[in-house]
Amino acid sequence: MKFIHLADAHLDSPFRGLSFLPYKTYEEIKSAAEKSFQRICDLALAQEVDLVLIAGDTFDSNKPSPKSQLFFAEQVKRLTDAEIEVVMIFGNHDYMDLNSLFVNASPYFHLLGNGQKVEKISLKTKQGFEYNVVGFSYQNNHITENMVSKFPVKDSNYTIGLMHAGVKTTEAYQNVYAPFEVAELRNLDYDYFALGHIHARQVLSQKPLIVYPGNIQGRHINELSDKGCYLAIVDEERKETKISFEKTAPILWKKLELTLTEQLSKAELQNWLISELNKANKELTFFYVVINKAQFLSEAQIELITDSDFWNNLSQNLAFSSQVIDLRLKSNLQIKLGAKEQKAFSEAKLESTNKEAFLKLAQDLIKKDQYLAKLCQREDFQQETVERALVILAQSMKGIDDETNEN
Repeated sequence: MKFIHLADAHLDSPFRGLSFLPYKTYEEIKSAAEKSFQRICDLALAQEVDLVLIAGDTFDSNKPSPKSQLFFAEQVKRLTDAEIEVVMIFGNHDYMDLNSLFVNASPYFHLLGNGQKVEKISLKTKQGFEYNVVGFSYQNNHITENMVSKFPVKDSNYTIGLMHAGVKTTEAYQNVYAPFEVAELRNLDYDYFALGHIHARQVLSQKPLIVYPGNIQGRHINELSDKGCYLAIVDEERKETKISFEKTAPILWKKLELTLTEQLSKAELQNWLISELNKANKELTFFYVVINKAQFLSEAQIELITDSDFWNNLSQNLAFSSQVIDLRLKSNLQIKLGAKEQKAFSEAKLESTNKEAFLKLAQDLIKKDQYLAKLCQREDFQQETVERALVILAQSMKGIDDETNEN
């Protein structure tokens, strides 16, 4: 038996903060998740799998666009026409009713657990291998109860658990996605647990296999590495499963950390960045660049390289249509001050970089601009602003450090 396990396609997902990119590139980005999903279906057909498991959040919302619904229905039809079983559940993003899903009725398509009820379905491969799939769909965007206790006891069939859920944590506010403990899943003794919800690919257990495949296409700089699905091959006699990751995402997000060792002219700086980017550029990649020891930069250079027009200029020198989509600066300059002054400096730095102090400093700007008010609430924006301020501070205080070194 062969099956594919995927999750978190997030069709219709917006790619925020990339409007500065050329129109053609931006349109390619918007269609990236669809391309990845289509490649997964291509893989299923090429491998002649018996089953495709979809572990929730196929759509980014519970009211997907007609375009994404029609696309999904078309891809499902490709699979069911080939007599491949498709078993899916809804997650916390795409909680819907079965009747809202635009998929043609087929004996090979199954939505499990409509109405948030744990449901078991028994199926059989063309060669006669019998197996079960057990799962549930979300009815609302949160499930606070542990659903594992509702899963039935395993029978003699190969059994797959299908669940969109998160591992229970010590933080109560995080336990709103059908929280579970890994030991509970092991105790069920199912042969494979196909999970969704966590966008980072990870295997929580080898025996039995408890697997997050991650999302099928990274959407921002925090969703790095290759994205795709898992292909599973089952030894039907031993009921043992081997999995292999299959990359399908057309776009890779990559963090590139660079370190300055000396002051450079603007032209030297640009050429250095292009050279380093090209060394790391092996396929269509969205680069998130971090420059360490940014105290070597002048204020004019800081203004230049943190401008999106400069990022576009760098991108024009890269193969595969790769793009620089973010560039951030870090300084590790240690200012040599007396003990008293160093303590005061550290306290002032700590006070000015916490969230409350940040919002207080920005309150006049927040009152004038609604968009900026929303932006200032985002932790990534706060962090980037503080980092840039510290770079400028370190650059301006470098003279103090130089004078201290001379004495």
